[in-house]
Amino acid sequence: MADPQRPEDRAELDPLPLLTRADDLLGQLEAAPGPTARTALEAVRVLTELYGEALARTLEATGPAVAERLADDELVGHLLALHGIHPEPVERRVARAVDAIRPAVRERGGELRLAGIADGVATVRLKTSGCRSSATGLADAVREAVLALAPELSDVRQADEERPGAFVPLDAVRTRPATAGRPL
Repeated sequence: MADPQRPEDRAELDPLPLLTRADDLLGQLEAAPGPTARTALEAVRVLTELYGEALARTLEATGPAVAERLADDELVGHLLALHGIHPEPVERRVARAVDAIRPAVRERGGELRLAGIADGVATVRLKTSGCRSSATGLADAVREAVLALAPELSDVRQADEERPGAFVPLDAVRTRPATAGRPL
């Protein structure tokens, strides 16, 4: 039988289902009334703070190369960001996420660029062609990719598309349009 304490015996864990499940459970706790739910949420908050401090001390004890390797791990990087101790700035991580998903967006006929980050929200410019459902799917994929590398953000939004003004020829403004049934 494999020893779960030995890394070579431990299979790689996909953190996304666990993170999603934890988020769902916390949402249920937050919605539950009464002192038991409040106590459970406080216990989660205190444990999270303890684990965050342990991670911070681990980073301090390692050199930059180890800290970088830890930050590159999907699960550990997520936790470092969540605790505000990720060694790579959020702007750089968001830019990396946008750069990583840009080829997939282009494959589907779209364009993607980072517009900025303010108040915990990343704003992207996403231009798509095709049906609304494919645009929604691309927007969801972009949001997921960005939040995976920068979970401390509260949202990823699309910038309003800048649409060029309608072109009206000068001659159309100077002449009166013909009206049905009226002589010119």
